[in-house]
Amino acid sequence: MWVIRFIIKSFPRRFAIARLSKIPGIRNIIDKALFKGDDILFLPQDVAIDVDKSFDAPINMVLPSQVVEHFIDEAQCHWIMSWCICRKSSGCKHYPVGLGCLFLGEAASKIDPRLGRRVTKEEALEHVKKCRDAGLVQLIGRNKLDAVWLDVRPSEKLLTICNCCPCCCLWKILPHLHSKISSKVTKMPGVSVCVVGDCKGCGTCVDNCFVSAIEIVKGKAEITSACRGCGRCVTTCPENAIRLTIAGSDSIAESIVRVSSAVDVH
Repeated sequence: MWVIRFIIKSFPRRFAIARLSKIPGIRNIIDKALFKGDDILFLPQDVAIDVDKSFDAPINMVLPSQVVEHFIDEAQCHWIMSWCICRKSSGCKHYPVGLGCLFLGEAASKIDPRLGRRVTKEEALEHVKKCRDAGLVQLIGRNKLDAVWLDVRPSEKLLTICNCCPCCCLWKILPHLHSKISSKVTKMPGVSVCVVGDCKGCGTCVDNCFVSAIEIVKGKAEITSACRGCGRCVTTCPENAIRLTIAGSDSIAESIVRVSSAVDVH
């Protein structure tokens, strides 16, 4: 528990800590200790997808949330944290602090019961739906950092499903991390985000981007290569000037294969 108290106290300095990863000698230590073997996907919000361009027919529509639901169905252990450590540390006023991470897999059964509780598959499905309905963005994958601060092993048997808000998310540190580490957090396969002609350059998307991946250039928003495809810009744009598409339903299967290769939830 002292580690958790330390994290909460030091959370406001996370950007400065992240920048230490750009120092060659320290980079390898941080990478090995906290990010070794990681593969994490930002999942677009279901409501952000341009259905007409993403899928041939609505009846065959595949949504990013099905990636999460697949692993909930497969996992033998489901464990919900009682609060989000990022929002608690930041004193979040905009999103529910009580909607914490969902952890799956054998290692999740070893988490300190003072931090949350083991739940049924049905409760886990209800939890992730509440998080989506609250406007939170979900990330899924292997994150060694979670195994470290939760003090559980083995890290390859702990699947993290984060429910992130744009104001407090830990992964706002991505632009400050060395690319060797930040490249382990990516878009869902097949996701594309683009700006259309209706953009007025108001900057709302810039303010709502998790990873500083949008710039205003010559009066219009421009999506950079740093985009992780979360879809926040799509849902917050007042002009409906940003489109998110998924190139075929194979992206769901590819996402499942990628996560499965990094984490074993059985």
